[in-house]
Amino acid sequence: MRKPLAESVFDDLLERIIDGTYPPGAALPPENDLAMSSDVSRLTVREALKQLQAQNIVQVKRGLGTYVNHATQWTDLQAVLRYASTAADSPDISLRLLEIRRMVETGAAELAALHANDVDIARMEEANTALQAAHEARDLDAVTASDLAFHDAILRASANPFLPVILGPLSQLLYTMRRETSSFHEVQQHAIDHHTLVLEAIRTRSPEAARKAMQAHINQTYDDYEHFIHHKNTTRRSRDLPD
Repeated sequence: MRKPLAESVFDDLLERIIDGTYPPGAALPPENDLAMSSDVSRLTVREALKQLQAQNIVQVKRGLGTYVNHATQWTDLQAVLRYASTAADSPDISLRLLEIRRMVETGAAELAALHANDVDIARMEEANTALQAAHEARDLDAVTASDLAFHDAILRASANPFLPVILGPLSQLLYTMRRETSSFHEVQQHAIDHHTLVLEAIRTRSPEAARKAMQAHINQTYDDYEHFIHHKNTTRRSRDLPD
């Protein structure tokens, strides 16, 4: 089914904002120019601009023009995910994802210690056992899937139906980041060790211990990202710079 013209113009403008053709703070071309370049009417362009403005992707400065806002100001989840997906290997995106994980997952571990039932505990044990097996088999895809399964089991054990929904839309980005960090055998072992501690705290019904164990796990993930990924990428980019 063909997209409405205004939606196509919206998608095209958003793509050019994301790829840096129109960076944050830049002014979009006048409506007439956009209409001509897209081969549509000014009314169609105006509808697309209204949609961008409604999502706070752009702001209209009366008498001056339409200007691009930074992605941190955008209010539409799909637009933010689209932006983040194109910069998935950016240190900034990875660190922002870790911030979200720290805020959500430490609280989830605390709630899981209060509410987890035998099925929840078994699901965590199964995921961690699978992670250990994948680690020994050096199966990166299975390592990543098992890692995500362990954390998903904790979210569901929290007995709060909103928690899985919060991280759900980020699943592809989280998978990409998890797979990148898990490509290092040492990082896999860190995950196994910390998962074991988190699981034990939840099993003993200690909310404070569960929160602290998950906090330590996320802190280790920060350290691993900085040591194995960020440093490596920074060094590689430095080597690629022309003399």
